[in-house]
Amino acid sequence: MIARTLFTAFKTSILPSSSSQLLPLFSSSPCRSVTTLVLAEHDSGSINAASLSAIAAAASLSKHTSISLLLAGSGPSLHQAAQHAASCHPSISQVLVADSDKFTYPLAEPWAQLVQLVQQKNGYSHVIAASGSFGKNILPRAAALLDVSPVTDVVAISESRQFVRPIYAGNALCTVRYTGADPCMLTIRSTSFPVPAKSIELASNKSAISEVDLSMLDVDSIGKSRYVKQTSPEAERPDLANARVVVTGGRGLKTAENFKMIEKLAEKLGAAVGATRAAVDAGFVPNDLQVGQTGKIVAPDLYMAFGVSGAIQHLAGIRDSKVIVAVNKDADAPIFKVADYGVVGDLFEVIPELLEKLPGIK
Repeated sequence: MIARTLFTAFKTSILPSSSSQLLPLFSSSPCRSVTTLVLAEHDSGSINAASLSAIAAAASLSKHTSISLLLAGSGPSLHQAAQHAASCHPSISQVLVADSDKFTYPLAEPWAQLVQLVQQKNGYSHVIAASGSFGKNILPRAAALLDVSPVTDVVAISESRQFVRPIYAGNALCTVRYTGADPCMLTIRSTSFPVPAKSIELASNKSAISEVDLSMLDVDSIGKSRYVKQTSPEAERPDLANARVVVTGGRGLKTAENFKMIEKLAEKLGAAVGATRAAVDAGFVPNDLQVGQTGKIVAPDLYMAFGVSGAIQHLAGIRDSKVIVAVNKDADAPIFKVADYGVVGDLFEVIPELLEKLPGIK
């Protein structure tokens, strides 16, 4: 019976339906000229999904906004990414490319100086980046160089200078108005600005691609940090931040060995694996799987939580999920207050039952 209930949640969440998705409401009130610079992250010759969301946010600032996309790096993959960027969204009017060995890795110092250089030359009214490790690393430093105050973690845009952002671990939303000098600098929560498939399909016309003149870049002050290495999970699972289905385990799993049940279930569902901070701190899994305020913000079609109590820091990272399923033996666990489906039961009984029944799902 428990497995049947969870199957219903699974099917309802990931199968296509005719119901429309809820999107943030934007109003494009008249304002002075809106020109926006989007800081884009790229990988293997393509623009990252979070940066596409930043472009969608930039397009919502005004009906007549002009969007420039800034890419930096070196080698053939940078120019492949520029070609992809030129046709990835109909609102992009220009792609700026900074090709230098200084940008081989996305370090804050060279990127911040690059943003300052491009801003001083072109005078954008807005600078936007996604609120991930890339944007959080670069944009505040660039804002300091330009002597402006950034608005962080924006979840909705009301006007070109009025935004909504979460406070108190996502338990309240605050409307803020930027009254400072140009540029107005934002980091946006990518899960709040989905990119409609139609927008990508309509982007048939390629934008102009221009090289950034780096002769004025102060290279002597750049080497304050250095790239050491980057490690990525070897498992062939979906990326946690962009997965349609996420299966998360918490402290209730008790040991790292038990956490393998979550991994098996995720493999059955084709899902990404997540974890609470308690599970990460206990050493069950590495910290790149942490979901929550101090981890990754996710918004899957289906979020399944096993042995997760529901601390406010964790809930702050899953609130945009379409359907939340919780399994916990504590009927008073806070996770049930936000769950669409809840099972009060022992996860050590529920998960094996799911693993047994799942092969019958197509």
